Amino acid sequence: ASEFWMVGIGGRISRMTRRTTSLPAPVDARAEWSSYFAFVKRPALPERAAAPGVPSLMALQRMLGLDLIFMMVLISLAGLAVAAGVDLPETALAGLEIDLQLALTVALIAPLAEEILFRGWLSGRPGHVLAMLVMAIGGLAVAMAMANRDEGVYFAAAATTAILAVAAIVLLRKRPTMGWFRSIFPLLFWLSTAAFASIHLLNYQEGSLGVLLPLVLPQFLLGTILAYMRVNYGLWSCVLLHALHNGLILGAVVLAESVFA
Repeated sequence: ASEFWMVGIGGRISRMTRRTTSLPAPVDARAEWSSYFAFVKRPALPERAAAPGVPSLMALQRMLGLDLIFMMVLISLAGLAVAAGVDLPETALAGLEIDLQLALTVALIAPLAEEILFRGWLSGRPGHVLAMLVMAIGGLAVAMAMANRDEGVYFAAAATTAILAVAAIVLLRKRPTMGWFRSIFPLLFWLSTAAFASIHLLNYQEGSLGVLLPLVLPQFLLGTILAYMRVNYGLWSCVLLHALHNGLILGAVVLAESVFA
């Protein structure tokens, strides 16, 4: 009887462990990057994201380093293409004066909005998915109100959307990841990454699709890193990493303009 009792207890502990733990946290950059490449090769949701803390901040630092390596390689390739005589189209931001408003939009507002839109729901938890649907519908209502220049409807729609989205997250916060979502997560991961890269085609005002697609490869690679951070370390981590990425790129542009002015 005692053996059956131990088996029962062991089974419950085993099931509990599977529900509440994930893979061991990487301890250095090499382990972190290996974990990332394994994730890209076979995207899978962990049981839950790691809690905010020093290990998560260290992971963010490591992945920012990998992001910068990717960007330096791509910038070098772009430089070689220009040197070979390839005429690359300018972005919509070219020639704009970088002021405080533009800097805040690029480094803070855009990362927050894009991470909520493209990766906030990648956890597969009902509250996050429902909040995303609410924001999508509310966003259409807000856009229509803006088009009609109806400020009353605009603010009402924006406030209602925010309240309902927060309510969905709070009320359903204890619900685990949905089974069907976990089963098709690889497809959803690649769709969200491709959508994130594709929306940046709007940064270019001219050029054929064959020319423009390679130019959003940086956003595609960044999207895979941000998705890895989202599901393993939480939404806050990918928002912060995205903000740091944009801020560093913007800083590099300002520095280059001051040097070559």
